[in-house]
Amino acid sequence: MLAAIPYHTFPDLVKIGGFQLRTFGLMVGIGVLLGAWTAGAYGEQFGIDREETYRLATRLVVAGVIGARISWDLSHLSQIHSPLDLIAVWHGGLQFSGGFVAAVAIAYPTFRTWTRLTRWRVIDGYAMGLTIGLAFGRVGCTSVGEHFGSQWGKSWFPLMVRYDGGSTRETFLGTTPLVKGMVFHNTAIYELLWLLVLFAIMWRVLHRKPEVTPGTGIALFCAVYAPLRFGSDFLRINDKLVAGLTGAQYLMIVVMLASVWLIFRVRPVNAALLAEERANPPAEPAVDEPPPAPTDAADAADTEDQTDADKVDPADH
Repeated sequence: MLAAIPYHTFPDLVKIGGFQLRTFGLMVGIGVLLGAWTAGAYGEQFGIDREETYRLATRLVVAGVIGARISWDLSHLSQIHSPLDLIAVWHGGLQFSGGFVAAVAIAYPTFRTWTRLTRWRVIDGYAMGLTIGLAFGRVGCTSVGEHFGSQWGKSWFPLMVRYDGGSTRETFLGTTPLVKGMVFHNTAIYELLWLLVLFAIMWRVLHRKPEVTPGTGIALFCAVYAPLRFGSDFLRINDKLVAGLTGAQYLMIVVMLASVWLIFRVRPVNAALLAEERANPPAEPAVDEPPPAPTDAADAADTEDQTDADKVDPADH
C-alpha cells in the first residue's frame, strides 16, 4: 500500500486545571478569538475602534454558529435523533455555507452606516480574521473525525490519511463502515493547510506599505477559497448532494461570482477614492500655540510704564 499519514482522532475532552472542555469547542473558540483579534488590530490602523470591531465580531460569530448549525441539521437529518441533537455543536457539525450567509445578513446593516473606504477596510480585516478562524475550526473538525472523503484507489494523494483509531463523528465512508487501516481523503486537513497558506498571503498583502486598495483582502479570500472549496467538496463522501453538488458548492459558485464583482467593480472605485484621500488628507486639528515669550524690549517697556505709574502724584487723585 502507498504511504499515508497516520490519523487518530483527538480525545473528545481536554482537561485544563479543573475544567473539562470539548476539543471541537476549544479549537473553534481559539479560532474565534484569534480571528477577532486579527480583524480588530487591522481596523485599528485606520482609526476604527477595536472595541467596535469586537462588538460586531461577536454578533457575526453568534449568527454564524446558528446559521452553520441550521444548515448542517438540514443536510444531516438522518443524524438527528432528539431535540438535543439539533444544537449539539460541541460534538462538531457546523456548515460553513449557512454560517457565512447568516453572518453577511447580520453585518450588512452596520456596514451601510460607514463610509465606503472604512467599510471595505473593515471587511478586509474580517476576511483575514475569518481565514485564520476557519483554519482552527478545521483543526476541530479533524479532532472529532468529520468531513471525510473517498477511499484510496486511483485517486491516491500524498496527504491522504490512514485511520488508526479513535471515536469519529462520521463512522462510514459512504456506505462502507470505517475500520482501522482504511486510507482516504480527509478534506478537513486539506482545507486547514490551504487556509494557513492563504492567511499568510493575506497578512503580507494587507500589511504592505503603502496601503493596498480597500477590498483587496475580501477579493483575495473569495477568489482563492471558493474554487478550492468547490473542488475539494467533490471528494467528500458523506455530504448530502443536490443535483450532484453539496450545499457549500452552490454557495461557492456565488462567492466566485462575487470575487469577479469585487475585483472588477469594487476595487477600481475604491482605488480612485483612495487616491483622492491621499491627495487631500484630512486637515490636522488646530493646536493652540502658547503666547510668545516677552522680549527684552517688551520687558523694558513694561518696566518703564510701571515706573511712570509709580511716579503719579497723589494730588492728581
